[in-house]
Amino acid sequence: MEGFWGLLLKVLSIWLILGIALIMLPAMFGVSLGITELYMKILVKTLEWATRKIQKRAQEQPGHPYSPSNEIIEKRDKLSLEEEMMELRRYSNRNRPLHEGDFDLSDVIHFSKKGFEAIVEDEVTTRFSSEELVLWNLLTRTNKNFQHISVRLTILWGLGVGIRYGVLLPLRITLGLIGISWLVIGTTLVGRLPNSSVKVWLSELVHLMCYRICARGLSATIHYHNKENKPKRGGICVANHTSPIDVVILANDGGYAMVGQVHGGLMGIIQRSMVKACPHVWFERSEMKDRHLVIKRLSDHIADKTKLPILIFPEGTCINNTSVMMFKKGSFEIGGTIYPVAIKYDPQFGDAFWNSSKY
Repeated sequence: MEGFWGLLLKVLSIWLILGIALIMLPAMFGVSLGITELYMKILVKTLEWATRKIQKRAQEQPGHPYSPSNEIIEKRDKLSLEEEMMELRRYSNRNRPLHEGDFDLSDVIHFSKKGFEAIVEDEVTTRFSSEELVLWNLLTRTNKNFQHISVRLTILWGLGVGIRYGVLLPLRITLGLIGISWLVIGTTLVGRLPNSSVKVWLSELVHLMCYRICARGLSATIHYHNKENKPKRGGICVANHTSPIDVVILANDGGYAMVGQVHGGLMGIIQRSMVKACPHVWFERSEMKDRHLVIKRLSDHIADKTKLPILIFPEGTCINNTSVMMFKKGSFEIGGTIYPVAIKYDPQFGDAFWNSSKY
């Protein structure tokens, strides 16, 4: 038994040393060793091979057409209601033919069906559910059992499950716990320093390092475009909202002052530690209902040009990244310079959508 625990301790030590040396230290200084990029290239090549295999098998089975993904939910072209009715009457068994413009009592059933479909499958409702991928990405966000097409695809799928849950999941949990722990400890210690330029610099450094470690835990490969438009101090950054990790993705390129509601539990501990080092703007539930109070506190923040830009998600909820909902106007009534930012995730590598109605 002692030999087992000794071996386990040795494995964990090697695991932590490799994680610190190859991932954490480069992430803290904004350096990439190319490991994540290499993993992504291998994954893309694997998915492309699996796609070609699926397309080839689909051609051999004409009854099961396959169409490639364009990164959004694809819908077949629908017939007009009039054309649907003509098709329905053409193939229905009737004692007498119905001509165009005629009405039959049974048409009510079809009209009711179309009405319910319009209510359930409207464009707004579909934005609050995970998009289904037509292209298989070795995960389960598809209604087709692609892994059963061939023996090689089944083996590949099993290998993917083993790597995801045997290697990547423990690594991501480790990096996530370290990143969050360092964020709480680092911001708490920095918060004890007197207000000065050194405290501001250390606060930004701690936030940046911890967010980069968390991004490594997500295996995130982030590409920033048009960096000349990066939000500046005293400004307001508005962005579309898909998931809580939006903050981690954006803050890998610079610091932001967060705006949000006060939470309890682990999130509350993180919020209380962060606000000690950086002037984040947290509101109590009762304060969120006072619109004038919210605007005043945000206006006071952007009036100080030495403070970090405020990060706001004006949609008010998470959307599945296939579209953008209308922004609420309150974010634009504060004043100051507005810096719009668009966040787009590649759905073939995973579903970033956070369904706030369920979780």
